[in-house]
Amino acid sequence: MLLCTARMVRLLTAFYRATHAFQRANPPWLLMAGHQVTGRAHRVVGVVASPESGGRTSAAVAGLLEGAAEAGCATSLLELSALPVEQVVTQIDEADAVVFGSPVYRATYSALLKQLLESVQRGRHDETTAPLRGKAAAVVMTGATQSHFLAISGVRDVLATFFAVQVLSPGLYVDHAGFVDRTRLSEQTAALAAQQGAALADLTAAVRTSSALSTLEPLV
Repeated sequence: MLLCTARMVRLLTAFYRATHAFQRANPPWLLMAGHQVTGRAHRVVGVVASPESGGRTSAAVAGLLEGAAEAGCATSLLELSALPVEQVVTQIDEADAVVFGSPVYRATYSALLKQLLESVQRGRHDETTAPLRGKAAAVVMTGATQSHFLAISGVRDVLATFFAVQVLSPGLYVDHAGFVDRTRLSEQTAALAAQQGAALADLTAAVRTSSALSTLEPLV
């Protein structure tokens, strides 16, 4: 009996130490956010739909991705102007969340982004894939002045309604005043982009770990 009791004490002690070590390595806020629950970092892909690589839109998308990376996500940036659409769609399919970036042209998003979205299936009407289903997304747009900031709504509506994507609000719109030059965000804009990146990380965790959110489908 004494031997059994001593063995039980050793087992309980070992269990306590293991539990304590796990809690130190995985604080409650991290578990609640969900970034480590799946055993891997959530992957966030940024898609820049500008006809020119490495410009203002790229810098803005990169700023949001930096915030997501600081929150524990694995990130990558894709320049749509330099890659086949099929390759980008494959990357979207493998991601947990997508950042869509576009300059504003004639009060709406670019033709490159329209082409991409028209190439993404939804798993409806005999389609065999649905790369955006069960995903979170963020929208980044750039323009010359603040006058066109509502252009974000056009992309958000397509993603949320047509693809049933959970889209981060309010989105990130950056005019020329938000840049130091064509490739660098101002300090204030960089902080805002990083904040939205961290928020996207949390939204991604919520969507990917929810059986309700991750299974929503387009209505039509």
